[in-house]
Amino acid sequence: MPQTTATQRAWRTVLERIESDLLLGTLGPGDRLPSERDLAADLGVGRSSVREALRVLEVMGLIRTATGSGPQAGAIVIATPSGGMSALLRLQVAAQGFPLADVVQTRLVLEDAVTAALAADGQRDLGGAYALLDAMDDDQLTAPEFLALDAELHYALAEASGNTVITAMMAGLRTSIESYVLEGSARIEDWTSMAAHLRAEHRELVAAIAAGESDAARNLVHAHITGYYTAAGLVPDRRAVLTDQN
Repeated sequence: MPQTTATQRAWRTVLERIESDLLLGTLGPGDRLPSERDLAADLGVGRSSVREALRVLEVMGLIRTATGSGPQAGAIVIATPSGGMSALLRLQVAAQGFPLADVVQTRLVLEDAVTAALAADGQRDLGGAYALLDAMDDDQLTAPEFLALDAELHYALAEASGNTVITAMMAGLRTSIESYVLEGSARIEDWTSMAAHLRAEHRELVAAIAAGESDAARNLVHAHITGYYTAAGLVPDRRAVLTDQN
């Protein structure tokens, strides 16, 4: 079973605190993060939540962690958010609390445009998407970690499309998207099977884009988005989402 909603909120609390410190310049390259114990005590969360947040930040390339003792142990900042990453972190703050129906319908519109544009672009660069697909193949990822990488993948595809407005809108929606998909993950009894299903859908989608198959890619991204919300019990069924969109 995925983690509970309370644990998911705790994990997001840690991640958002560190992201805020990075954006404000309170933390910068070479700085060491407080220990897991200190972060847990300061934020009132469990150490497992701290570890999950640090793991995602490490996958994003913002920190490096090392076990043991000495000057190289613990979590050290190795990069600061810049460019698209900075926009991603800043804009998501403004997107708290959007209605689920609005989020789903907007995702369908935006990601339809993204997949169509990428499939039609012979110069497309999917390197970032492939790296995230590989990262999501790790069977040890928890549901929150997996879904954070999932959100990164969809954002990476938007960024690869070259449309800066769509990229900014996807960045602004990230918090709302993650909030709802995490809520839904708690309702999925067999998360291992769901994660495998999502991995396969991601691979199929990116393969269709790489092959220039625009119609197939658009159909796949629609099925992927509506399928998860339906399986997680967040919407009654796939037809309801598509009907509301029209």
